[in-house]
Formats: sequence, C-alpha cells, structure tokens
Amino acid sequence: MFDNLSDKLQRVFKNLRGEGKLTTENMEAALREIRVALLEADVHFKVVKQLIEAVKEKALGQEVLASLSPAQQVVKIVNEELIKTLGTHASRLRFANEPPTVIMIVGLQGSGKTTSSAKLARWLSKNQHAPLLVSVDVYRPAARDQLAVLAKQLALPIYIGTPEETKPLELAKSARREAVQTGRDVILIDTAGRLHIDDALMAELAELKETFQPTEILFVADAMTGQDAVKSAEQFHKQLGITGIILTKMDGDARGGAALSIRSITGQPLKYIGLGEKPDAFELFHPDRVANRILGMGDVLSLIEKVEETIDKKQAEEMQRKLIDNEFTLTDFRNQLKQIRKLGPIGDLMGMMPNLPGMGGGMMKELKNAKVDEKELNRVVAIIDSMTPKERENHMIINGSRRRRIAKGSGTSVEDVNNLLKQYTQARKMMKAFSGTLSGQGFLGKKLSKLGKLPSLGDLGNFKF
Repeated sequence: MFDNLSDKLQRVFKNLRGEGKLTTENMEAALREIRVALLEADVHFKVVKQLIEAVKEKALGQEVLASLSPAQQVVKIVNEELIKTLGTHASRLRFANEPPTVIMIVGLQGSGKTTSSAKLARWLSKNQHAPLLVSVDVYRPAARDQLAVLAKQLALPIYIGTPEETKPLELAKSARREAVQTGRDVILIDTAGRLHIDDALMAELAELKETFQPTEILFVADAMTGQDAVKSAEQFHKQLGITGIILTKMDGDARGGAALSIRSITGQPLKYIGLGEKPDAFELFHPDRVANRILGMGDVLSLIEKVEETIDKKQAEEMQRKLIDNEFTLTDFRNQLKQIRKLGPIGDLMGMMPNLPGMGGGMMKELKNAKVDEKELNRVVAIIDSMTPKERENHMIINGSRRRRIAKGSGTSVEDVNNLLKQYTQARKMMKAFSGTLSGQGFLGKKLSKLGKLPSLGDLGNFKF
C-alpha cells in the first residue's frame, strides 16, 4: 500500500537531510520532486497543486529554514498536509436515533460492492451491532447468490426474499420489516451496479433513497482504477449525494492516487478500506496512520490493534513466560506459526513497522516484501505433528533414525527436518533476545511484550523452509 509513493518521498527527505543548510533553492527543488512523485502516484492534479502550495507556504518560512533540524520540520509539515488531504480524523458511521439504521451500498459493477457489504456487516457485528443484509440486485441473480454465500460463510443474517418480490423496493421494504421483527439495528442494502453510470441506475437508487431516507450512502470504489474511481465517486455524489467511501483492493495499490484524491474531489470522507479477499481484511480508515505509513513512520497503533484482536491474551502471557524461562518447545513453535498465520501476510505486518534506526532501507524493504508460502507453513506443522510428545519437548533427542521416521511420517525429506530444527534453534535464541529487549522499551515495548506475539516476526523475515 503506497509503496511507490513512500519510496520516492523518503528519497526526497533523505536528500534534504544530506544538505548542510536548507535554502530556498534546495527547498524548491525538493517540492518539485514531491510534486512529480504525487503526480506519478496518480493523485489528482488539483489535489497536488493544493498540497504543494500549502507545504510551500509553511516550509519556506524563516522559522523552518533557520531551525536546528529543518529537514525534520519539512517532514512534519508534509505529514500534517497529507493528513488534511486524507481527512484529518477517522470518519465513523452515523446511526439513526430509532433503529433500524439503513445503509445503502452503491457503486459500479466489479468494484467489490457485494464483498464489501458482507465485510461491513461482519465489522458491525464485531462492534456491538446486529446487521441484516439484503441484496436488491434483481438483474443479476448471481450477485444475490454471492451475498447469500458470503452471509452463510460469516454466519450473518440475510433477507433472501420471495419469488414474488421482483423489484428492489419490494425486497428492501420486506427486509426492513424483518429487521424490525427480529431486532436487527442495521440494514445493509447491497444495490445493483452497472458497468457505467446510467439514468436507469440513478433513478432506481434515488427511489430507494427517497423511500428509506438512509443514514449513510456508501460508495464502493476500486483503488486500482485510480482517477476513474475518483470520477465515478464524484458523479455518484452529484446525482445521489453519497456520505462516505469504501476503497477496495488497497493492498494491491502501490500508488495510492485514489485514496489521496477522493476526499478532496468529492468532499466526502473515506470511511473504510478493503485490504484483501479475507473477511477480516477490512478496516476503518485512519488518515493520520496512513500519512505516517506513506512517510515511513509506520502504523504501530494498527499493528497493536491487529495483534490484540487476533491473539489470545492468556496464551500470549504463557508464551512470554516460556520465552523468558527458556522453555520454548517445538509445540510452542508450531502454535506460534499458526497464530502468526492468523495475523495475515508477514509483508503487511512489516509494512506497519516504522523504518528503524540501524536497519537499512533495503533490509526493511526485503522484510516488507517477505512472502511466506501457506504450503510451506503446512509442511512445517506436518513435520512437528509427526514427532512424538517427547521429541517436541526436547529436540536434542532427535537423532538420525528419528529424523528419518519424522520425514517419512510427514511426507517430507530428512533435509526438510534438519532445516526446520536449525531454524527452530535460531528462532528460539532470537525470540528470547527480542522478548527481553521489548520488555524494557516504552509504550510499544510494554504493549508488545505483554502480548508476547511479535518476537517470531523478527525470525520469519529470514525464515527459509
């Protein structure tokens, strides 16, 4: 996410830090590079112009040029202006005074509208709400079937409708009746999409809006389409009056032009972002955290939230004790791998870490691009599962004949078993050292040490199965 833009901006700031003294000339040169980086990231030209003018006005003041760390001051100014461009603060959903709250999900076909509806329903159910899904796409039966399948997978309630209900308005009205009868406080209406905006689509959406007076109308856009997503959002807002935006496929968008442009152009906040295909790959959009990530400062708060949400606290504390007491066994190692797998791709987690002092940009980039093959993880788990309880408790007893037996039982080779044991020994040493280091380092150290989960990430960046 934003990788290309982040790399270019960090190069600009590195060059600024290398200047003996910050002058108007080298500041102008840096601003030109920032402008080019933003335009190449497919940010709307009007947004680029506004942002550069705002940065220039503040950065060329005597206070900045004469300060002890002028380059750092410039980074601070760019960070502040990026946050303003993205939306200053997280924009949360509004709810009706009297339930059920009606939320319309709109957008063009193929933007991820139906999947986002299911993800939003899951997010609401995890945040003390009781949502009801309904698809009113009467033109594509497959779209309604897709939502029904997703609802079943996520154990979410959905109003399917009857064969007689052939109009969007009829389906939505029946869904509202069911929500009232079953005590559901939010109705998510997944509306029909088109390959392009047309009068029939807008008339249908306007009718739904007039009838239900939705608290929110969320426009779903594909981040990969860049300025096309921004134009579509602008047109929908002019004709329908959207209240917020969900940007999908953000995990695959290395440029970030849509995210940086869409609020300034439409005037409406970016509320959620989709970061992958999995149901939990859906987050509230935090402008300040995203600005920090763009500038290489990481997103530690999101990382902590993700760990807290995914990892069992009691197991984490027990793991921390074992690491300190040097009781970390192969069983624990297997459990660690399983729990890390729940956190998502290692590259995504490393992307939330700030660029640490002493770690070169190349090393951080390598860690952020780390890929852990699901099949390889399964193979490691299979090898450990093929060991006896005594072998898992004490890896030192695993001699040549035992290794051959384990390899045969797991469908792997003796070399694979040898590699695993070697990596386990290295990971054990590294995790113990990392655990001890974290326990004395401020807020993040205390938080992560208490959770006891991230030690193994340091090793997985270099893990070879």
